[in-house]
Amino acid sequence: MPFVDVLICGREDAAKLFGIGEPSAASGNDTPDPAAYAAAAEQLVAQFGFQSVAFTLRETISASDTVWSGLLHSGGKTYIARDYRIHLVDRVGGGDSFTAGLIYGMLQGYDPQHTLDFATAASCLKQTIEQDFNLSFVDEIEMVASGEATGRIRR
Repeated sequence: MPFVDVLICGREDAAKLFGIGEPSAASGNDTPDPAAYAAAAEQLVAQFGFQSVAFTLRETISASDTVWSGLLHSGGKTYIARDYRIHLVDRVGGGDSFTAGLIYGMLQGYDPQHTLDFATAASCLKQTIEQDFNLSFVDEIEMVASGEATGRIRR
């Protein structure tokens, strides 16, 4: 994969496509283990030479509620976004929004932690919006990423 700089995948993708890591959590539940994701990212970088590897981390609380986070391994370091407990409106497009957020952050020259925080916040916001596209503005995503969101609409 000499032409791939950034890999964005899930735990099952890494296990089934690349033979790295386990396809499901060793504990039998779906609580993400950031250390296992970081180890998988390090292996992917070592084996394929990716500059960065990113994962979304999801723990299912119920059909309508989830805990969402993200992990980015870049420059030999692993970055983890904070956990968001979100009430789902529509999960479709959440991964796309995470990917778009990562690309946006990288193109803006954000540092890796800010890039990951932006991507994770964009993905969380998307999952509270119907349909498969994110209608959020950059300043709204930045507010959520910085922890300033209060649940109030700002215009």
